[in-house]
Amino acid sequence: MIESKMDLDKYKWQVLKFHAGDGRLIHMEQAILAYDMDLGTIDFLTRWSNDGGSCPVHRHMCSTSCIVIEGEQRFQDYDPEKKVWLDEPRIRRVGEHGFSTGPDEKPHREVGGAEGCVAFFHMDGSGPTPVMYEFYDDDMNMVAEVTLEMIIADYEANT
Repeated sequence: MIESKMDLDKYKWQVLKFHAGDGRLIHMEQAILAYDMDLGTIDFLTRWSNDGGSCPVHRHMCSTSCIVIEGEQRFQDYDPEKKVWLDEPRIRRVGEHGFSTGPDEKPHREVGGAEGCVAFFHMDGSGPTPVMYEFYDDDMNMVAEVTLEMIIADYEANT
């Protein structure tokens, strides 16, 4: 069997690190690999360290494919009907693949496991101005619809 490790140092990483209003650590990095504005598609890597930092609370609005390359990806879902975070995280391990046609039923946040995580994502918004995500504040109000154009502009401005 062939063993390989990606050379993650060759990518340009955008670091997102701050504390949310509830004190929770937001800490993740993203490296955009490719995108097509006309088709509304993007491929990127997301990396979480093992410090417990998550991505911002969000909901995928378009089809999204993910495969874990290193570590373990943990998801915590929010139940908007009961207005509570679900206790049991969903876990995706190395080599495991997930796919959602979007929009996701529930907002969620993701965090790396004990050794962190690196995951590959492909998102397909099918068009030049698709909404890729919705972001939520600490009170679980939807505060932003994020388009592919916004993702690319933010990445270019902050890497």
